[in-house]
Amino acid sequence: MAFQTPTRSVKSVEPDSLARLAMVRERLPELSSQARISLMTCARGTELYSSFGHSAFRLQDPVLGYDYVYNYGTFNFNTPNFYLKFTQGKLMYQLSRSTFEEFLFAYELEKRWVKQQILRLNQEQKQEFFVFLENNYLPENREYLYDYLFNNCSTITGDVLTSLYGDSLVFKDSHLEKRYTFRQLIRQNISYNSWSSFGIDLALGSVIDRKATVREHLFLPYYALSQIRNTELAGAPLLERERTVLDYEELSSSTAFFLSPLFWISVLMIVVLVYTYIDYKYQKRSQWVDFSVFSLTGLIGLVVVLLWFATDHRATAANLNVMWAFPLNLMAAYPLLKRSYVIEWVGWYLYLLLLGLLASLGVWAIGIQSFSPVLIPLWIALGVRYAFLLYRYYQEEY
Repeated sequence: MAFQTPTRSVKSVEPDSLARLAMVRERLPELSSQARISLMTCARGTELYSSFGHSAFRLQDPVLGYDYVYNYGTFNFNTPNFYLKFTQGKLMYQLSRSTFEEFLFAYELEKRWVKQQILRLNQEQKQEFFVFLENNYLPENREYLYDYLFNNCSTITGDVLTSLYGDSLVFKDSHLEKRYTFRQLIRQNISYNSWSSFGIDLALGSVIDRKATVREHLFLPYYALSQIRNTELAGAPLLERERTVLDYEELSSSTAFFLSPLFWISVLMIVVLVYTYIDYKYQKRSQWVDFSVFSLTGLIGLVVVLLWFATDHRATAANLNVMWAFPLNLMAAYPLLKRSYVIEWVGWYLYLLLLGLLASLGVWAIGIQSFSPVLIPLWIALGVRYAFLLYRYYQEEY
């Protein structure tokens, strides 16, 4: 399934906005020859929302006394139905403008490095950049529909530059060892054995398992940083100079193993396997185990389906986690509470569940969708329990 073209966050100049743009250009002062425009890249933090770093533009002009940061990564917590809109993929982000000191303060507190890349622009290009940012900062232009892969603070780096310079801008790929899939790029920033990574792998579908283009790598600020070093404008390097504004060590976040998803899913696997062995040995069935397993997988499947079909998130589409996490397990759980579950459809349903597990392994092996490695113990537990239930089913039936 192909991605749809996202709604771009930077506002292009439409015919009906030319007058407004002219007004913006007219009211702005002319930048001095000492003006500089830079891309600011900030290190990743320890919280999920900051795990990928941050990008923003800085405009300095010591003659005019300007030193502003234009930040496309801000949102309003007071937005009505904030969490619902975020879940549905309808949350609006906005361009904010602050002084450089205000912008830098948070990164000093969190001890996150900040790098500045000064762009090689002539006087006319600097002025047009200034006009462009101020036009985007108008109340009617500053909001945009956020998308964590295609419309975020980092992708806007490429959007702004392309909007301004078009075909004279060339994004080279010599800095990329290889082209990664979107999921691989995400995993470069988050440990696979973390609840954040586990949740992302459950929520995002097979559409992110294709290789990203050179331009699409820009959804991560660290790649935007590298890309500026490997971009040409009118045949000359776009980067004039790079410097470190805040120099801190790269932060790392780690989770104690006994708090990690692999630990708890392994515990779940052991519990299911032990009870399955006991049930097999004594020719009985622990109904609560089956009800719990089916309810858990059914609930996961329901969330996956809702994210796929009931939201505007493009990256949650075509999520093949539904092959092992069947939403219908929520309904199938109730018959399994009964001592006897010999119902005509149960036998076929158990075969379907086992087939879903095998199919999941198959699509993983051939690269259609990559699943979280943390799921392996859960799949083992599910396969063994489903096979046991099938065995008991035929025992009771005959």
